[in-house]
Amino acid sequence: MFEIATSLALLLVLAAFFAGLVDSIAGGGGLITVPALLLAGASPVEALATNKLQGTFGSATAAVAYARAGHVRPREQLGMAVVSALASAAGALVAHLIPVEVLRLAMPVILIGVALFFALKPGLSDDSRAARMRPATFTFTAVPMIAAYDGFFGPGTGSFFMMGFVLLAGYGVLKATAHTKFLNFASNFGSLMVFVFSGATWWAVGFAMAAAQIAGAALGAKLAVRVGARLIKPLLVIVSSLMAARLLWQALA
Repeated sequence: MFEIATSLALLLVLAAFFAGLVDSIAGGGGLITVPALLLAGASPVEALATNKLQGTFGSATAAVAYARAGHVRPREQLGMAVVSALASAAGALVAHLIPVEVLRLAMPVILIGVALFFALKPGLSDDSRAARMRPATFTFTAVPMIAAYDGFFGPGTGSFFMMGFVLLAGYGVLKATAHTKFLNFASNFGSLMVFVFSGATWWAVGFAMAAAQIAGAALGAKLAVRVGARLIKPLLVIVSSLMAARLLWQALA
């Protein structure tokens, strides 16, 4: 039924549920699922391809949940989503040209910066503030840069979108989270369209994990809408710090 032993597949399903829960609130679900897939015997390409498959369903579920709660209007964000999908697909296509070792050393430093920003910046709440960048400028600068990064590497994409919306677009924490999920779905989908043709995707395992992602993402989005910045900020700090620690361990091991 699955590409691997059923017992391993069930453990991956459990990992996907928790990844969907965490990712819908603060991003970083790949911190859970990619290592789990690698431990289950997937090659790096198989792990990335399968992760994009199941992660697309999780981010879509979270985006729908936030839209239903009135925190994001997908039609108004459609242009950003198209840019995100195209940039992510382009990133996936040129992944082999990027010096991954450089990224592995640089990303922990950036993620630690993200964690410190959300931990120490006073006044971060669900209230919006003055934007520092026009929507069109944000769409064609910050969005494609972050989405392309998601296509060729990935860890911390949700955190980077969050920081962009808060710092540049002036969004409150909950609104930024809601808008991040729609763009994350688009970037996942764009890179997935490239990975589909790689022949490396574990389809049976991926769809089983996707079902768990949907359940976890729905629960996480509900919690985030109910609690807001009081839940999102500390979880974002924890997830960013864990991702930084994991990438540092990989780079220095």
